Amino acid sequence: MKILMVSAEAVPFAKTGGLADMVSALAIQLTKMGHDVKIVIPRYYRIDRKKLEPLPGPMAIAAGTEETWSAVYKTNMPGCDKLPVYFIDHERCFGRDGIYGVPGETDFHDNPYRFAVLCHGAFQLCRKLQWFPDIIHAHDWSSCLAPVILKYICRYVGFERTASVLTIHNQGYQGQYGKDKFPALGIDWGLYYGAGFEHDGGLNFLQAGVSSADMITTVSPTYAYEIQTREGGFGMDGLLRVRHDVIRGILNGADVSCWNPETDPNVPFNYSAKDMSGKKRNKEELQRKFGLEVNPDIPIFAMVTRLVDQKGIGDVFGPMYGPMYQICRDMKIQFVILGSGEKWCENEINSLQSKLPNFKAFIGYNEALSHLIEAGSDFFFMPSKYEPCGLNQIYSMLYGTLPIVRRTGGLADTVQNYNQETGEGTGFVFDHLTPSAIYNTIGWATWAYYNRKEDIKKMQQQGMKQSFGWDIAANSYLDVYKEALKRGCNIDA
Repeated sequence: MKILMVSAEAVPFAKTGGLADMVSALAIQLTKMGHDVKIVIPRYYRIDRKKLEPLPGPMAIAAGTEETWSAVYKTNMPGCDKLPVYFIDHERCFGRDGIYGVPGETDFHDNPYRFAVLCHGAFQLCRKLQWFPDIIHAHDWSSCLAPVILKYICRYVGFERTASVLTIHNQGYQGQYGKDKFPALGIDWGLYYGAGFEHDGGLNFLQAGVSSADMITTVSPTYAYEIQTREGGFGMDGLLRVRHDVIRGILNGADVSCWNPETDPNVPFNYSAKDMSGKKRNKEELQRKFGLEVNPDIPIFAMVTRLVDQKGIGDVFGPMYGPMYQICRDMKIQFVILGSGEKWCENEINSLQSKLPNFKAFIGYNEALSHLIEAGSDFFFMPSKYEPCGLNQIYSMLYGTLPIVRRTGGLADTVQNYNQETGEGTGFVFDHLTPSAIYNTIGWATWAYYNRKEDIKKMQQQGMKQSFGWDIAANSYLDVYKEALKRGCNIDA
């Protein structure tokens, strides 16, 4: 099968979150399974042209109100020579820092035009290569114009046997702009209503993608249900319920070549489920790194997160009502945090550090440190308001670190709650995101650590034996691709 991934980001070239990991990992796995896969993304300022191969000749793109021109570059995915990655090189659109925005302008004012160039460019790239895919797989709002172009413009001109799949990575980001931005898309005004862009008098990219795609996926089964509810749909639950028959939830895999405690180069002491001695030594290293008391008998709780509302930070760190101070004051534990985001939360975390000797944080991000935290901690805390899939709870289980999660999205699909009667489970799960629920659940895990050591060991072993490779997810996507071809093109693949 021929598959074109259209995305604003893909590791290792451009990344803001898990979308970039998923695009590359899925493409690599499908390529290894023998499919003909290509990725197309913008060439951002930080992607060095000198390390890429230029394709001969300029490429015309019909975005905006008049034709524009771009160059195209190519390289192969690191570690997968059979997977080409193409870059739309348009200096006006992408020759700047930031993928969607920068701190001073978090959402670039010309994003509708920028991502119209990407999506129109994807079709022109196929024509340039004389390679017409079976599936155009669009990822999140920034690629949602691709299913629209296919359905209303290109399906009868060279793409007769091409179907579209849209993956919603995060329903909270929809690409909403004023109606005045519509001409930047380079499509007929009739599609403002006809393709489903109109939303509250403006335009909504994700809504148009959901309206136009042949099949829709989310990154976990529970999240596929949640986006169809009033609470999780962010205003689009009605449309998503109308299209429920084409929505599938497929749990993301994890890159086990990168996240493997037996081989991880970022971990000082490698270990396995059979020999956990290295984990104890990593715990000592983590305590030293953060300036905590070096004591193997005190449990370490950890967070690696973006400090944003989605991650539940208000109910954890909110001044005057967040329970973190009471947790670290009342319980014999240590707590470490790696992350950055909303300024008020960074300030509150720094304030807590100055008051609590058992609470330490690194404001920012450090890839090697994130691996050490997973390897050296006893518990990993994820109190998300919503979590489409989540990866850190998966990494935690693979590293013998027990996740403490709210029952939502992919967290609910991956973490089995501790059963005190049987000692079974892979973590601790709570339902309501409130300060009291957070306090009590961390207290429950602390109690189990000190009083049910055999259960803790059993849960660690159970988590480390879980299978989270991409092969299962890739086969599920192939089933979706086949259904998309049948629905969109009346083709049995």
